[in-house]
Amino acid sequence: MPNSSSMAQFLLLAFSDRRELQLLHFWLFLGISLAALLGNGLILSAVACDQHLHTPRDFFLLHLSLTDLGCICTTVPKAMHNSLWGTTTISYTGCAAQLFFLLFFLGAEYFLLTIMCYDRYVAICKPLHYETLLGSRACAHMAAAAWASGFLYSLLHTANTFSLPLCQGNALGQFFCEIPQILKLSCSHSGYLRELGLTVISACLVFGCFIFIVFSYVQIFKAVLRIPSDQGRHKAFSTCLPHLAVVSLFVSTIIFSHLKPPSISSPSLDLALSVLYSVVPPSLNPLIYSLRNQELKDAIRKLMSFRLLQEKKKNPSLLCAASSVSKAGPED
Repeated sequence: MPNSSSMAQFLLLAFSDRRELQLLHFWLFLGISLAALLGNGLILSAVACDQHLHTPRDFFLLHLSLTDLGCICTTVPKAMHNSLWGTTTISYTGCAAQLFFLLFFLGAEYFLLTIMCYDRYVAICKPLHYETLLGSRACAHMAAAAWASGFLYSLLHTANTFSLPLCQGNALGQFFCEIPQILKLSCSHSGYLRELGLTVISACLVFGCFIFIVFSYVQIFKAVLRIPSDQGRHKAFSTCLPHLAVVSLFVSTIIFSHLKPPSISSPSLDLALSVLYSVVPPSLNPLIYSLRNQELKDAIRKLMSFRLLQEKKKNPSLLCAASSVSKAGPED
């Protein structure tokens, strides 16, 4: 059997053996990736161009969109390529790079979601200290810490995983490179124990962040329920519910994917769960945030109006479309 020093490529799990279904998966992934690129790209452009969105919440949302784009660009293009051309291979180096960047972006996203929870906690529970605790320098330091933590987390796991000798073939039971699937190919007991130790440490850190998120939202809901006016409670909930929805979707899919009972495990279920935590959240996050953030919707509407007016110089027929977008009122 090949080992890690001589292995040239891995075999990824195909979505289907039928050519029609392979093409269907290609077009489905193409649509999802385009939606993610469009949604996150609009958020990035709106936050960068609109002065009203230069707040700590929107600053972290910008970084969250970057991690979403990174996740989509790490796994989906290779899956689309394999579905289109009917192949299942990925090179050894490509697999290592894919694993590193996926862990990097997923780790940074989780830490950013934790920081965004702290932002909502301070904004609602300690509003008088908001500018002090979340100044521009503090936000920059927290964002840098999230990216650095994701990088360190990814580097340690990737280096340890690909230092293991592999002697159980080269077929991975997943459509992208994933640590549990690579560990199944390992024949090193000590390397497996090292990865288990890293996983336990990472799990403790992730669980600590999760406890912080739960504790923060308990305090947030207590504070919101004490607000006397219905309008004030509605405004407070409208800023928290999108973040809570994103955290719930992200955490629940990852936890269930990796901690589900072996009795219900199957290749099709593993494939579906991997899509849920690696592909679906980056596509839905822009929609979740934009639906409940009126300022963000207004900024995106202005940005689209500006783009249409710019295109009007090249194509005068777009004038009516630009006028209708700019005059459209805010939606409830």
